[in-house]
Amino acid sequence: MTLLTVWKETDPSTPVLETTDETEIREALAELGARFSRWEVKDVAPGASQDEVLALYQGEIDEVKQREGYTLVDVVALDPAQADYDEVKTPFREKFLSEHKHDDDEDRYFAKGAGVFYLHANEKVHAVYCEAGDLISVPANTTHWFDMGTSPHYVSVRFFHDDDGWVGHFTGSPIAESFASFDQLSARRAQLV
Repeated sequence: MTLLTVWKETDPSTPVLETTDETEIREALAELGARFSRWEVKDVAPGASQDEVLALYQGEIDEVKQREGYTLVDVVALDPAQADYDEVKTPFREKFLSEHKHDDDEDRYFAKGAGVFYLHANEKVHAVYCEAGDLISVPANTTHWFDMGTSPHYVSVRFFHDDDGWVGHFTGSPIAESFASFDQLSARRAQLV
């Protein structure tokens, strides 16, 4: 169940919107120029290679590439079963945990697991708890951050227009430290189920 939580940028303790309704989520994100949709979830085998994941979703990927003009697609995954998990999970999480923006759109499909995108726009913070089946597009130059939690476990497909589009331009703002973390939003989502 996808969860959207919206706060005023100056009040991280009191949500002004909390919803799991897909239509409401789509409409709220559209106001920011962000796209949100859902695909049918397919069974990604544990330890599936990038090529296997891309083949599983080839039709959906081709449609997004054609519609949005993406030329590059890859897969990122973290799994507690991988040999280097304990060494990579913290630095991987911290990489984009601070507010930043990209010169390109950031489109990501969650094939497995979950992550939270925080979009900071219009004097609000929109936290989108994405789960398997969710495709989200953060527009270019939108300040945001991403949290995958303290025990990340996910497989996601990323779309690019070029190699340089996803370089993070960090704002230096500590705003991300003030809002609910992935783990806190995951707990809240469980309460709502």
